[in-house]
Amino acid sequence: MDMNEEQPRVEDRCIPWSDGTQLLEDAAERKHFLPTGLEGIDTLLGGGLRKGQLTEITGQSSSGKTQVCLYSAAHVAARHMGAVLYLDTSNSFSPSRIACILDELPVSLIKEPKDVRLKRVMSSIICESVFDIFALFEVLDQLEVSLNGKVHHDGNKICLLIIDSVSSLLAPIIGGENSQGRSMMISVAMILKKLAHKHNLSALVTNHMVAGNEAPKPALGESWKAVPHIRLMVSRDRRSNICTATTLKHTLLASGRRMKFQLLPAG
Repeated sequence: MDMNEEQPRVEDRCIPWSDGTQLLEDAAERKHFLPTGLEGIDTLLGGGLRKGQLTEITGQSSSGKTQVCLYSAAHVAARHMGAVLYLDTSNSFSPSRIACILDELPVSLIKEPKDVRLKRVMSSIICESVFDIFALFEVLDQLEVSLNGKVHHDGNKICLLIIDSVSSLLAPIIGGENSQGRSMMISVAMILKKLAHKHNLSALVTNHMVAGNEAPKPALGESWKAVPHIRLMVSRDRRSNICTATTLKHTLLASGRRMKFQLLPAG
């Protein structure tokens, strides 16, 4: 994508207006959730990652953001819910961690040998390394073309899009007075929300935190703050694998709610 290239029109990327009847029908069709596999987070979200919406996980370094992404990818694929597109911006995707998560699945979900299940799950997770904003635009464009053409991956429709982390791609281009960088950030936001809405998939992104006046705050500023439908902040007890998720924003539920969840020990 050329910096001087004409950007797509806003109206080409916006979600179309709907009347009340359409919204009601839409809500009924899109009430499905994708489980993260982390009971505390799924409870906090009312069932899991809502299809048709963009969910952001924010937190400080080593707070568990990537682990939430890995758990979500593993559980969605293991439960035959669809394919996962995992965009890795910092070499954090870990097949061995996926294998450990699968080993801890409830017995009721284990209906195949471990090696068969692991191969099936890994084949359902498409991992792409994305290290700059231009590569991100290219991958998202390819995804849109595939979804429009109803192209499936190994017979599965992509139902979960993960970007870990979106802030590592966007933060470098929005510093100072770079208005073009902010415009590109908003373009990414609109593309993600349009993909989620139009194709009824769940989009999950992670965002790091920066220093604030009184306490750390999510990066990317006020322009991005309004983008996600749902924002969760995660923190971690350094002495254990117990984490806390706090709702910062939700379209249907109250903010400020908290739930604890536990991660597998590193290894």
